[in-house]
Amino acid sequence: MLKLSLIVLAAALTIFGAMEHIIGQTDQLIWLHYVFKPLTTLLIFWVAFGVRHFNVRYRKAILIGILFSLMGDVFLMLPLTLFKSGFLLGLASFLLAHLCFLRAFISDTRLVSRPWIFLVIGMIGVINLIILWPGIPGELRVPVVVYVICLLCMTSQALARHLVLKTKASKLAMAGGLAFMLSDTLLAYNKFNAPLAHAALLILATYYLALYLIARSVKTY
Repeated sequence: MLKLSLIVLAAALTIFGAMEHIIGQTDQLIWLHYVFKPLTTLLIFWVAFGVRHFNVRYRKAILIGILFSLMGDVFLMLPLTLFKSGFLLGLASFLLAHLCFLRAFISDTRLVSRPWIFLVIGMIGVINLIILWPGIPGELRVPVVVYVICLLCMTSQALARHLVLKTKASKLAMAGGLAFMLSDTLLAYNKFNAPLAHAALLILATYYLALYLIARSVKTY
C-alpha cells in the first residue's frame, strides 16, 4: 500500500507540473514534471523488483523493459530547444521496452497463440495510422510504423496470453498492455492530429497505470 501511495503521489505531481506548464503558460512548476516523471517510473520498478514469488525470466524482461521506459521518459520530457532528437530516442527507448515486455509475455506462452487477436488489434492500428498519417513528418514515418507494429504485437500477445493462462497475473499484464496501447494512441493523436483537452492527464495517467499493472503481473499466483 505504501508503494502504491508513493506512486500515485509522484504521478500526480508529474501530471500537475506538465499541466501547469501547458495551461498556465509558465515554467515555474515544470521542475515537478522533470523530477517526478522519472521518479514515478523508478517507484514502479521498485514494485516489480520487490516481488518475492516470480518467474525469473519473466521478471528480468519486465525489469529491463521498465528501465527502457525510464530512458524514454527522460528523452521525451526534454525540451526540443535542449535536445532535438529527444522524441526519436524516446520512441526507440519505448520500442525496446515493448520488445522486453513481449519477451516476458512469450516466456510461458506461445507467440500468436490466438491469431484472431493479432488480426483485430492490427486492424485498429492500421486505422489509427491511416488517420494520423498526414500529420506524421516524413522523417518519422518509418520509425513510427516500426514502433506501432511492436506495440501492437506486445498488446496482442498480452491478450492472447491471458486467454491461455487465465490467471490473475496474466489479467494484470493484459490490462497493462491495453492501457499502454491507449496511452500511446492518445499521445499520437495529440502530437500528430490535434491537441487533446487535458492531454497530460490522459496520457500520463494511462501510461503509469500500464506500467504499474505490468509491474504487478510479475508476481505469480
